[in-house]
Amino acid sequence: MHVTTRAVLTAAAAAAVAAAGVFGEPWLTAVSVLVALGFATGWPRLLRLPAPQGSAVVVALGGAGGVLAVSLTRGDPVLRGLPEVVALAVLLAFVNELVRTDGRRRLVESVAGGVSGVLIGSAAAGWPAALRTPADVGLVVTGALALFFAAAASAVPFGGWTAAGITVFAGALGGLGAGIVMAPVGPAAGTLLGLAVGLLVAVLHVLLDRVPALARRSASVAALLLPVSVSGILVYIVGRVLLG
Repeated sequence: MHVTTRAVLTAAAAAAVAAAGVFGEPWLTAVSVLVALGFATGWPRLLRLPAPQGSAVVVALGGAGGVLAVSLTRGDPVLRGLPEVVALAVLLAFVNELVRTDGRRRLVESVAGGVSGVLIGSAAAGWPAALRTPADVGLVVTGALALFFAAAASAVPFGGWTAAGITVFAGALGGLGAGIVMAPVGPAAGTLLGLAVGLLVAVLHVLLDRVPALARRSASVAALLLPVSVSGILVYIVGRVLLG
């Protein structure tokens, strides 16, 4: 999948997150679960892990389980159930290696890939968690729109620092605009949130620019959903720091 296509699809996924946040927590939870599951299907292919099917199951259980754990938690702290789900998924990653029948080649690489996938997939739980902050839907929409603008800007055919600068600027601009509209967030916090999201998208764009595995469709799906998932926990943390 071409890099421009991935960027456009990432922007579309960000728009879906923003719309789901407006419609309410059940919709946002459903979209976040789909992001985690979609990421899980391609992550082992993206890293070219030796046992992709088992690793995909582990990442899917960790990611979707983390989102559901946060969604079902009532009261503060809203993330208190997430570490338990991640810990169980990490144990499953080791169990997955124990049941392999291929000689367990590239064992360390396989375990590391599975565990890192669980951490990234479960980061999508930050989206429903952000909906429980004082800024409520405003924080979700601001973060998602900043991601939308940053992802769309990363499709611009420039290279090096120019592309990174445009991406970060677009994220900040999207955060500023959303912050102005969303009063609980405000322009200052919106701009800082947009800068953080834009920087994340720029870094991931550089890291994934020349990965050979992206020739596979499933790997490309994981790559385009990766910033959407990681942005969830980033939006929640930055929102909590800036807005309480």
